[in-house]
Amino acid sequence: MREWPQSRTVLSTLARIFPGPSFGPTFLDLRCFVSRPLLPIQDRRILFVGGKGGVGKTTTTAALAMGLAAAGDRVLLVSTDPAHSLGDLFDRRIGDREVELFPNLHAMEVDPEGEVDRYLERVTETMRTFVQPAMYGEIQRQMELTRHSPGAAEAALMDRVAELMGELSPRYDRILFDTAPTGHTLRLLALPEIMSAWTEGLLKSRKRSDSLGQALKRLTGRGGEEPPPDEPDPIGVRREAGQGDELSWFDQVEEEPGDLRNRRIREVLLERRRRFSRARRLLLDTDTTAFVLVLIPEKLPILESRKALEVLRAHRVPVAGLVVNRVLPQQPLGDFLESRRGQEAKYLAQIDKEFGDLPRIQVPLLPRDVEGEASLREIARHLFGD
Repeated sequence: MREWPQSRTVLSTLARIFPGPSFGPTFLDLRCFVSRPLLPIQDRRILFVGGKGGVGKTTTTAALAMGLAAAGDRVLLVSTDPAHSLGDLFDRRIGDREVELFPNLHAMEVDPEGEVDRYLERVTETMRTFVQPAMYGEIQRQMELTRHSPGAAEAALMDRVAELMGELSPRYDRILFDTAPTGHTLRLLALPEIMSAWTEGLLKSRKRSDSLGQALKRLTGRGGEEPPPDEPDPIGVRREAGQGDELSWFDQVEEEPGDLRNRRIREVLLERRRRFSRARRLLLDTDTTAFVLVLIPEKLPILESRKALEVLRAHRVPVAGLVVNRVLPQQPLGDFLESRRGQEAKYLAQIDKEFGDLPRIQVPLLPRDVEGEASLREIARHLFGD
């Protein structure tokens, strides 16, 4: 991640970094990006931008990404909201593969349904290595049931987010996540802790199972294999073909000598635990990660942002500050909008009271819709100070 140089120096530097007309002349007008962001995010390499639906999360995330990229950081902008609007904002087709928008800035829109498909495909392939071919149909049936189970999309999405976090050092200086509305995002951020605990429970179960297997070997003296047909079977080691439930093959040990199968299962679980533990560690690292809340000066967004802040702090997720969006401009607006301004002033005072310990930025309501590079630069001017 590059240092933030002085303004005059950076203008000439950026002119050399971004030569040529291929990205449009407006991107070369970078005076709004030559200084530090107003929120304390200079050294935060992972940024999550969230809030109630419709408050301007996508425009805020995109403007931050453009500013950081123009300052020299290699930035990946990721949308995890199922209702993607990044492509509409930039008037570009953006899918689930990285697309270069400008120099130093790439973007992608994570497809939740596609991630579920890929996630279950990986799980299916892993499961097939542990069972006989006769079980493949049952595994496929279980995966189809899992596809529609509660939390499947969030688990698959968190798996992808954890993978993207691993792209920081080798490829990107910063990753910015344009998240789904607050409730969905809070469930997503809680998953690393939940799934780490779940995986830890599976590992403990495997350990107990291995201990029982060792005890069985000592009792039979055969490592769990069936006794010869002419000998008694006092503890039920012998299994007839087709005997037991459909998953009983997991309990048999003769197919892979030396506990190879158990060792492979443990390796898979350990890898999942490492991945989610790393994601959780990064989420809670105040030197690496920050969450930015976006809201507008109205009652419901304020209430939802307050609840979100309480949950984030309860999970020890660092919050860098707030962006108060669509604040009415100061010039005379006429009787109708002046009445709105009076109501807005009360909500702005409430925001200052309830979020007084957090840095706050006000972004004014623009006269037109935010769409395309020029309007995003206008938003960025309010996010990056002199």
